[in-house]
Amino acid sequence: NPKNKIKRSIGDQIIQVLIYVFVGAFAVSTVLPFLYVVAGSFATERELTERAFFVIPHEFSLNAYRYIINDGAIFRGLKNSLFVTIVGTLVNMAFTTTFAYPLSRRYLKGRNFFMNMVIVTMIFSGGMIPGYLLISGLGMLDSYAALILPGAISVFNMVIVKNFFQEIPTELEEAAKIDGCSFFRIFFNIMMPLCKPIATTVVIMETIWTWNAFMLPLVLTLNNPASRTLAVGLYAFKGENTVD
Repeated sequence: NPKNKIKRSIGDQIIQVLIYVFVGAFAVSTVLPFLYVVAGSFATERELTERAFFVIPHEFSLNAYRYIINDGAIFRGLKNSLFVTIVGTLVNMAFTTTFAYPLSRRYLKGRNFFMNMVIVTMIFSGGMIPGYLLISGLGMLDSYAALILPGAISVFNMVIVKNFFQEIPTELEEAAKIDGCSFFRIFFNIMMPLCKPIATTVVIMETIWTWNAFMLPLVLTLNNPASRTLAVGLYAFKGENTVD
């Protein structure tokens, strides 16, 4: 209703306009780098060296896309990233949930001991060099296993899932045992359906981490370009085709 609208003073209207202008200018400034990257992909090599910044190339060229298609490294990297991300996330969820559920049960003997061992590994890490030597000693360099198995379980995610399992009433487990359910049936038919919210959260976090992983895939796939992920492939492609 126009009668119920709040009348703003001229000063308030000016401030509101300035806010809109500032927010709009900030939004445009965040879009410009992306426009430059897109425009640069359609520009010639000479124009990239001569012009510091542009959003519309003077001369339209598809040479960059032809080179990418003919080379095939980017598509191999995309395939590897998709495989490692999907399989790695599934493996991580399988190990994380099956490890978190027993640790959430108070009747597990040595529960505190195992939990302290897990926490120690989260605080103190062996580092990149021992990890590389371990993977190399197992003969898994330049393979999918080298990219998936080191992240098979995340202690941080496991602690989150464990705390969620602890919040589930133990009466559900006791009632299932009275009905004759085994430990595995309780886990798969009762506990897992109840932990869908936290499982979804963990899957999203693990998917993002695995997809964006760079240093570990870079070190473990140095000798085999065919096993590089997309991030490593783009880095290598940029290094091999940098214009001086």
